[in-house]
Amino acid sequence: MNNTENKNLLLEYSKSLVNKIPGFINKLLINKNELTVYVDKKNLKNLLFFLRDHTTTQYKSLIDITAVDYPSKENRFEVVYILLSVQFNSRIRVKCITDEVTPVPSITSIFNSANWFEREVWDMYGIFFEDHSDLRRILTDYGFEGHPLRKDFPLSGFTEVRYDDSRKRVVSEPVELAQEYRYFEFNNPWNDLVKK
Repeated sequence: MNNTENKNLLLEYSKSLVNKIPGFINKLLINKNELTVYVDKKNLKNLLFFLRDHTTTQYKSLIDITAVDYPSKENRFEVVYILLSVQFNSRIRVKCITDEVTPVPSITSIFNSANWFEREVWDMYGIFFEDHSDLRRILTDYGFEGHPLRKDFPLSGFTEVRYDDSRKRVVSEPVELAQEYRYFEFNNPWNDLVKK
């Protein structure tokens, strides 16, 4: 099957989705032979129930939950759910848009694997999942401030942790970024060889 036929099949499939669940889908995109569905937070759980349980979809596997940060937008985060239908050998992305303070509904009641993924998104981006039973940090340290995958997070972080031999313990210190100004010569040494 070539790309044009595959794209036409995805177009037909997307039209059938919109007809089966009218009012749930805000926008559909087809990019590189994959379907992306945009949905409101209030319709997210219903759409995922449909995609998991309907006989024509069968997206039984939640592959990943992640987020994308667009700091210049008012609703800066896109929460991305990647689903797999083993029966139909297809993937679908479901995207939900939110801001820094508005929670997204937890989908742990629909997919058990969402527990870990939602905790990871909370830790890395600071997106709160409403009704999550155990929303806590899993990848950063207990007293860690901020969320490392946000675009406005400093590249070096705020503190550094190291082992101090003199104190015989691990110490946490503010980061100091002292750097000498360097003079760069933009002369190309190959130019001298060419002239000779």
